[in-house]
Amino acid sequence: MAVFVYIVECADQTLYTGWTTDIERRLKAHNTGRGARYTRQRGPVRLVYLEEAPDRPAAQKREMEIKRLSRAGKFKLIECSISAKRG
Repeated sequence: MAVFVYIVECADQTLYTGWTTDIERRLKAHNTGRGARYTRQRGPVRLVYLEEAPDRPAAQKREMEIKRLSRAGKFKLIECSISAKRG
Protein backbone atom coordinates (compact mmCIF):
# COMPACT_ATOMS: atom_id res chain seq x y z
CA MET A 1 0.00 0.00 0.00
CA ALA A 2 1.34 3.41 -0.96
CA VAL A 3 1.79 5.92 1.84
CA PHE A 4 2.41 9.60 1.21
CA VAL A 5 3.75 12.55 3.15
CA TYR A 6 2.38 15.85 1.91
CA ILE A 7 2.38 19.59 2.47
CA VAL A 8 -0.60 21.75 1.65
CA GLU A 9 -0.72 25.50 1.54
CA CYS A 10 -3.79 26.97 3.22
CA ALA A 11 -5.71 30.01 1.99
CA ASP A 12 -3.92 32.13 4.63
CA GLN A 13 -0.52 31.03 3.19
CA THR A 14 0.30 28.80 6.16
CA LEU A 15 1.60 25.28 5.57
CA TYR A 16 0.21 22.02 6.92
CA THR A 17 2.12 18.72 6.80
CA GLY A 18 0.51 15.31 7.08
CA TRP A 19 0.54 11.74 5.81
CA THR A 20 -2.08 9.60 4.09
CA THR A 21 -2.67 6.47 2.05
CA ASP A 22 -5.06 8.26 -0.32
CA ILE A 23 -4.00 11.79 -1.25
CA GLU A 24 -7.12 12.63 -3.28
CA ARG A 25 -9.44 11.62 -0.44
CA ARG A 26 -7.33 13.54 2.08
CA LEU A 27 -7.29 16.73 0.02
CA LYS A 28 -11.05 16.51 -0.41
CA ALA A 29 -11.41 16.08 3.36
CA HIS A 30 -9.25 19.15 4.01
CA ASN A 31 -11.21 21.22 1.51
CA THR A 32 -14.64 20.21 2.83
CA GLY A 33 -13.82 20.92 6.47
CA ARG A 34 -13.50 17.27 7.48
CA GLY A 35 -9.69 17.22 7.50
CA ALA A 36 -7.35 18.22 10.26
CA ARG A 37 -8.53 20.76 12.80
CA TYR A 38 -5.76 23.10 11.63
CA THR A 39 -7.06 23.26 8.04
CA ARG A 40 -10.78 23.46 8.83
CA GLN A 41 -10.81 27.24 9.15
CA ARG A 42 -7.92 27.89 6.78
CA GLY A 43 -9.30 26.34 3.58
CA PRO A 44 -9.25 25.87 0.79
CA VAL A 45 -5.88 24.14 0.65
CA ARG A 46 -3.73 23.25 -2.31
CA LEU A 47 -1.14 20.50 -2.54
CA VAL A 48 2.40 21.89 -2.81
CA TYR A 49 4.52 18.85 -1.91
CA LEU A 50 4.10 15.08 -2.13
CA GLU A 51 6.56 12.35 -1.22
CA GLU A 52 5.99 8.60 -1.22
CA ALA A 53 7.15 6.59 1.80
CA PRO A 54 7.72 2.83 1.95
CA ASP A 55 5.37 2.28 4.89
CA ARG A 56 3.33 4.04 7.57
CA PRO A 57 6.07 4.26 10.23
CA ALA A 58 8.45 5.78 7.67
CA ALA A 59 5.78 8.27 6.60
CA GLN A 60 5.10 9.28 10.19
CA LYS A 61 8.83 9.71 10.85
CA ARG A 62 9.24 11.83 7.72
CA GLU A 63 6.18 13.91 8.64
CA MET A 64 7.81 14.77 11.97
CA GLU A 65 11.10 15.63 10.24
CA ILE A 66 9.30 18.03 7.92
CA LYS A 67 7.25 19.54 10.76
CA ARG A 68 10.51 20.35 12.56
CA LEU A 69 11.77 22.36 9.60
CA SER A 70 11.45 26.12 9.66
CA ARG A 71 8.99 27.74 7.26
CA ALA A 72 11.95 28.64 5.02
CA GLY A 73 13.16 25.04 5.17
CA LYS A 74 9.75 23.77 4.08
CA PHE A 75 9.69 26.20 1.16
CA LYS A 76 13.19 25.06 0.18
CA LEU A 77 11.98 21.44 0.21
CA ILE A 78 8.98 22.40 -1.92
CA GLU A 79 11.16 24.35 -4.36
CA CYS A 80 13.66 21.48 -4.70
CA SER A 81 10.77 19.13 -5.45
CA ILE A 82 9.42 21.45 -8.14
CA SER A 83 12.90 21.85 -9.66
CA ALA A 84 13.42 18.09 -9.74
CA LYS A 85 10.11 17.61 -11.59
CA ARG A 86 11.10 20.15 -14.22
CA GLY A 87 14.15 18.09 -15.00
